Amino acid sequence: MEMIRAITLAWLFSGLRSDEIARLRVGCVRWQHDGMPIPGDSGQVLARDAVCLLDIPTHKTGTTFIKPVDPLLGKAIEAWQSIRPAQPKMLDRKTSEHVDFLFAHRAKRLAKTYINAAVIPSLCRKAAVPAVDVRGNITSHRARSTIATQLYNAKEPMTLFELQAWLGHGSPNSTQQYAKISPSTLTKAYRDAGYFERNVRTIEVLIDREAAENGAAAAGEPWQYYDLGHGYCSYTFFEQCPHRLACAKCDFYTPKDSSKALLLEARDNLQHMLAAIPLTDDERAAVDDGQAALDKLLGQLADVPTPAGPTPRQIAVPAVATLLPIIDLRQRPVPGETEP
Repeated sequence: MEMIRAITLAWLFSGLRSDEIARLRVGCVRWQHDGMPIPGDSGQVLARDAVCLLDIPTHKTGTTFIKPVDPLLGKAIEAWQSIRPAQPKMLDRKTSEHVDFLFAHRAKRLAKTYINAAVIPSLCRKAAVPAVDVRGNITSHRARSTIATQLYNAKEPMTLFELQAWLGHGSPNSTQQYAKISPSTLTKAYRDAGYFERNVRTIEVLIDREAAENGAAAAGEPWQYYDLGHGYCSYTFFEQCPHRLACAKCDFYTPKDSSKALLLEARDNLQHMLAAIPLTDDERAAVDDGQAALDKLLGQLADVPTPAGPTPRQIAVPAVATLLPIIDLRQRPVPGETEP
């Protein structure tokens, strides 16, 4: 049972191919303690009992190497070694050497088909799970790909090249087949990218319901007003206005301190809504990078006509424009939601 337990844990936690597990040697486990350098690692040392090191023999794509594994595997291998009967040395066809194979009993070494033919079917029966799933048969290679994916998607994940070294691949192209991004990792990466927060801002819009209902809007009267913080813009196609971030204060603009704005705010028939405004790269730079980017944007828009017709240069816009509060690095909360 000790041998079977060690074989099973090696399959689950070592990330080795079945042939490599069958060719492990006696004494392949070493414990790293303080003051004991890691062989072949420029004298670096690990913390006390931090990790179990496993010696991997020459394999499919490379020479011998050392990899860290879970201490649970090391303890299981040592438990088997402590009661392993003496066995004659056997030929390793890969290296043409006579060696002491770890998993050998009654003068017979472990067959590389043992995991597929005996271990996996037995575990499936014990766990009452089918040996076949949507990906096909559960084989010895399934554990290798699973643990590689888990290491790549861990809280402190391995890099592609670290995972390549751990798996013993000769090329990172092979490792990429195992380094699959889990849905949760992909979701976190998308959330951290902050696309919506960076590229879209919300602005409050006042809707004059009376003007929309009595036909005044159809006759050309203003019926929606975009709140710029320092004033209101009544341009219907505000989302398409290139001057929305640095308002040129054209004929569509109404200052908040004017009598017209005060009368507008006093109306009882106004409906407050929120509109999402996508930002261009230059507008986002003006938001994120500050005054220098804003001045650059103002220079680019100096000769661009406003919705009313004249350009900012013709209107004689002040040298420094006021940023829209909705693009002023803040998101207004949707009514009913808690402001972050």
